[in-house]
Amino acid sequence: MKTTVDAADPALPEHLAPAAFVDSDSPDVRALAARAAGDATDPVEVAARLFEAVRDGIWYDPHHLSTDPADYRASTVATTPSNWCVPKAVLLTAAARARGIPARLGFADVRNHLTTPRLRERMGSDVFVFHGYTDLYLEGRWVKATPAFNAELCARFGVSPISFDGRADALMHEFSGDGSRYMEYVHHRGVFTDLPLDLILTTFDEFYGPGRLTGAGSPDAEGAEPDTFVR
Repeated sequence: MKTTVDAADPALPEHLAPAAFVDSDSPDVRALAARAAGDATDPVEVAARLFEAVRDGIWYDPHHLSTDPADYRASTVATTPSNWCVPKAVLLTAAARARGIPARLGFADVRNHLTTPRLRERMGSDVFVFHGYTDLYLEGRWVKATPAFNAELCARFGVSPISFDGRADALMHEFSGDGSRYMEYVHHRGVFTDLPLDLILTTFDEFYGPGRLTGAGSPDAEGAEPDTFVR
């Protein structure tokens, strides 16, 4: 299976097919996609509903970065109460394919202008490499959607949740609730038909230092400190 694809490519058969991580044929993924889609039949409406289900159905938690490949399969992510941007993007991609919408994974490096001292100390940087999002093929073109931050978490930090209508890109907040610069996309990593987990983990170790991200723990998401509003 081809792993990387050119951003200008039209939707290809592999964008609808199950993959090792994007296991869109699994019962858990198909059940989640069916519940989220409900009675919607228009692909644009279905995509918007899937986005909201993944965004809000899984609490955003950037502190538990596993190195176990099994934890990144969409079928596993579908049953977790909390997770971070990459697994959530994997799940949205799989759910879209399960409903007949071509989808692939996209990645970019983003700079968080409002990162907290605690998180900056842990990471040694305000740049988050390999932020994950989903690329969906709707109405003849690719549309980007990042389902990372759940609405309840956004409310705690005074920002509107990222919304997705299936027609316009839904990317990270450029500004915070008070108008301060927040997230800045600084480097595009490309689009992939399946999750390049080895590449992501290797890049983490190269950029942040071996085990610096995957070796640290934190409180559970529901009781986490305010610097959870990142990645």
